[in-house]
Amino acid sequence: MVFRWDYVDQALAAKGEGVARVSAPDSVRLDFFLDGGLGGGFAIMIRDSIATPGGDDVRRYLPPVALLWAALGRLAVPALPDTVAKVDGDTLRADIGRNPSWRVTFVADRLTRLERIVDGRRLEWVGRTGAEVRYQNERSSRSLTLRISSTDEASPFDPAIWRR
Repeated sequence: MVFRWDYVDQALAAKGEGVARVSAPDSVRLDFFLDGGLGGGFAIMIRDSIATPGGDDVRRYLPPVALLWAALGRLAVPALPDTVAKVDGDTLRADIGRNPSWRVTFVADRLTRLERIVDGRRLEWVGRTGAEVRYQNERSSRSLTLRISSTDEASPFDPAIWRR
C-alpha cells in the first residue's frame, strides 16, 4: 500500500510519503519518508506489539496498535465482555466492553471507524473513507492522515524487513 501522510500535533507538523507492507493476517511494516528527503522512519507491527527504531520518540507519532490495525482495515481490539451490536441496512455498529471501551462501525464488509472510549468519552478514533484514513486523538489534538494512492498484491517479502 502506497500513501501520502500528514502528521500534526501541538508542537510539530510533518508530511511525506509512505508504504505499508502487510503480511496477513497479523504483520505489517510501515515506512515513512519525509518530504524533501529530510529523513524517515519505520515501524514493525506483529500482532499486538510494535517495534520502532528510536523507541518512544518514533512511536509517539503513531496511533496505538488497535487503532493502527483499524487504519489498515483490520479489527484487533482486546477481547472484552458485554458487546452490543446493531444492524441498520448495510451498517453494523458495535459497542465493545462495559461502558463501552470501543465503538466500531462496519459498512458492508469494510471497517470504517473505530473509537476508543474512556470514562464515557471518545478519546481517539480512526475513520476510513474511500482512500483516506484519519487518526485523531481528541485530548492531545494529534492527528495522522493517510491518503492511499495504490494498493498492490506482492510476492512474499524478504524476511530481513521484519528486523529492526
